[in-house]
Amino acid sequence: MVKELKLRLRIFIIGNQATSLLNFRGPLISYLAIRGHEVSALAPDYDESTRSAVRALGARPVDYSLSRTGMNPLRDMADTLRLISLLRQEKPDAILTFVLKPAIYGTIAAWIAQVPLRFATIEGLGYAFVPADGPDGLKRKMLRAVITMLSTAALHRAEGVFFLNKDDLTEFTSRHILPSHRAILLGGIGVDLRQWAAAPPVIRPVTFLMAARLLREKGIGEYAAAARLLRKKHPDARFILLGSQDDNPGALSRCEIEEWTSDGTLEWPGYVPDVRTWLLQASVFVFPSYYREGVPRITQEAMAMARPVITTDAPGCCETVVDGKNGFLVPVRDVGALADAMERFIDHPELIERMGQASRAMAEERFDVQKVVSRIYRILKDADNKRKTIH
Repeated sequence: MVKELKLRLRIFIIGNQATSLLNFRGPLISYLAIRGHEVSALAPDYDESTRSAVRALGARPVDYSLSRTGMNPLRDMADTLRLISLLRQEKPDAILTFVLKPAIYGTIAAWIAQVPLRFATIEGLGYAFVPADGPDGLKRKMLRAVITMLSTAALHRAEGVFFLNKDDLTEFTSRHILPSHRAILLGGIGVDLRQWAAAPPVIRPVTFLMAARLLREKGIGEYAAAARLLRKKHPDARFILLGSQDDNPGALSRCEIEEWTSDGTLEWPGYVPDVRTWLLQASVFVFPSYYREGVPRITQEAMAMARPVITTDAPGCCETVVDGKNGFLVPVRDVGALADAMERFIDHPELIERMGQASRAMAEERFDVQKVVSRIYRILKDADNKRKTIH
């Protein structure tokens, strides 16, 4: 067991869901705990199962109040005041916040509570930063303006802010939401390459898999439309959609999803606890999102399992594909281009193995979670050493 007690820190990791902290931040929590640091994981929705899982990582689960979606100023202000009180009582040395809402309110609370080291992570910009057209365009613009104002107030008070892709970093620095010297390009959050091992290619039947929150902006409608076109010409091909309904403003209705499944266009098992069993059945992973992703974790998992990827030439998504090498990039909302890219794998199944191997090689080079968490740790350690030198 690795111990670094000379730099024993009390670190608060603040997220918006217990399951997300475990699934996406588990390796970081474990990495810090193994090195002798006192790690507390804050989430608003713990149950006994998730509490036990956090303890098994060597950390302490801590409840706090947060509305995951929506912007109710009174509720958010009350939650921030409660978090300030908690931080003043606990006196952590550092906070690491993840996703946008904890990044805003967690950083403000930590600044007021005088937490010495404050780091935030922007894991994609989401609904509010999707191009503001359609019936909810005005709503998006207003929400974007509020988020910009709050992010500027919060992130100027952070020691550093991690970004998963260069487009989000440029968006924040060019609009002066964040000073450029505090922006850190991290890349993807990474996957455990041992857990997500390369799998043999699936050639027959050619099987396409998409897994996502069931939001319109994830490109699910485009995926269904492309599948409907291809089934007419290639009835043996399979088209699978994984995911559960969501309470986000862009959520698809159950009626829309059932329309695609009732005629056999898509197979929809709904939410599945372990996507690996479905990636084993897949020939190609498809993710035609225009949601302003960070770097999609599910795509990194598919790459680690040696699956070719079709995704959009959009912020975050484009970080996962070298066009023509490990898959194809298509324009957003272009059903024809998406169907053409998918059909290339049907017509040329030899691409499935070759591009899948390239995906695995890219995952090993760029998305190894151990490399990612060790870099976060080095940055945190350097910031603490600098603080101690100054004081």
